[in-house]
Amino acid sequence: MNIVLRNASVMTGDGTTHLPRADVLVRCGQIADIDASGYLHKNLEDHVDVIDCSGCTIIPGIINAHAHGCIHGPSMPSGSVGLGVSEVEHHRNRHLLEGTTTLLNVCGLAFPDEIDEGSATSHPMDIHVSTAHTRSNIEAALSIDGAGLSARHIHGEIDRLLTQGAKALGEAGGGQTLGGGAQEYRFIPEAIRRETGLNIDPSIARRLKNAIVGRHLDPQAGVPDEELQTILDASGLGRTRADQIRSIVINSVMPSVSLALTGFEEIARQSLRVGYPAIFHNAAPTANLLIALAEKYPAAQIVAGHSNHPMFMPDEAVDVAAKLRDRGAVIDVSTLDCISTRWRNDAVNFDALIGSGLVDTISTDFAGGHWDGILEAIHRIIRKKQMSAPAAVALATGNVSRIFPQLAGDRGFIEKGKRADIVVADRTNLSRVRDVFIAGRMVVRNGRIV
Repeated sequence: MNIVLRNASVMTGDGTTHLPRADVLVRCGQIADIDASGYLHKNLEDHVDVIDCSGCTIIPGIINAHAHGCIHGPSMPSGSVGLGVSEVEHHRNRHLLEGTTTLLNVCGLAFPDEIDEGSATSHPMDIHVSTAHTRSNIEAALSIDGAGLSARHIHGEIDRLLTQGAKALGEAGGGQTLGGGAQEYRFIPEAIRRETGLNIDPSIARRLKNAIVGRHLDPQAGVPDEELQTILDASGLGRTRADQIRSIVINSVMPSVSLALTGFEEIARQSLRVGYPAIFHNAAPTANLLIALAEKYPAAQIVAGHSNHPMFMPDEAVDVAAKLRDRGAVIDVSTLDCISTRWRNDAVNFDALIGSGLVDTISTDFAGGHWDGILEAIHRIIRKKQMSAPAAVALATGNVSRIFPQLAGDRGFIEKGKRADIVVADRTNLSRVRDVFIAGRMVVRNGRIV
């Protein structure tokens, strides 16, 4: 069956093209034509299903190349026990309803055959995994958790994973193994509860972590016990001792750090060898190493993930991104929870990087499951006039296709011959997704999964 999407404005994903009014023909799962005459549907001899898209904008389906929580294998760079079936389904549905048609789950230690748990858990969104199966990355996972890893995962090899269908390398490091957000919302609160019986909020965990090991994860730079005790008193933890909390936080954060950093170079070398893009945890503790690796391995395809990480100060995030980009790295920013949710993070670093013109791609990351949609971020960029609408859309479509060809080389553009992954959204706010097509099949209609 032919489908014609009529009377929409069209942003093609190339970063510049915006057709004020055009029709898009979909045939056999591909984009067969784009026409601005308004007569496309009348010129077709075969049966055609015409869908009126007045008041809407057509864009390529969103390609999210840095997400978590959407597969059934080991979770996160910590190799934790996988999420439950219901939680995975919820995450997948959220991404799809936000306009994502292709998703790369970058926990890094699951096998491609663990994306689904049988056909009953399959999903219309095109979901793939990456691989971080090097010795140090696996040891880092085991040092912090590793409860989801079997012998197969521990002895996994990058070449085998790529042969089986992994689409990229990484994520090298993560909030679990490098003192990031997952330490704040999971590991530090769990450790304090285990040792003291007290429950703490992630915001308090962040404050304690910053006081004890700092943004660069150096226990020697921590505040003295007297100052830490003042922080504990102000946080409702006055019954605990500063030395006790210091020990708990250090023992939660630090054991995996050196192993995870060693894993960075292992992944950079593998990227150079196999020619696949490699995703790295870019944050204050890793930035200097990542810059050095980009210089040492200029032919490696380094993707600096979530370069707006909250461990950066805004000027620092821009400076690091500029140095990485000068050395050939790709600069990714993540929505985290900073666009509309504001659970733990704000958009200061995101805005600074977008405003600098250094950003290549937008992803979500995870943010403890509280991520904001990519199209919410794109709407913010457009509303703030930081970029043109076509350029903003390209950050999550055409640019991602070019940078991750193994994942999405056949999609990401409204262009003849490309796979018909298409989003139909409100013209005045692209985050209001109406319809979604994947390989030419409607999977979301009027905001409901079909």
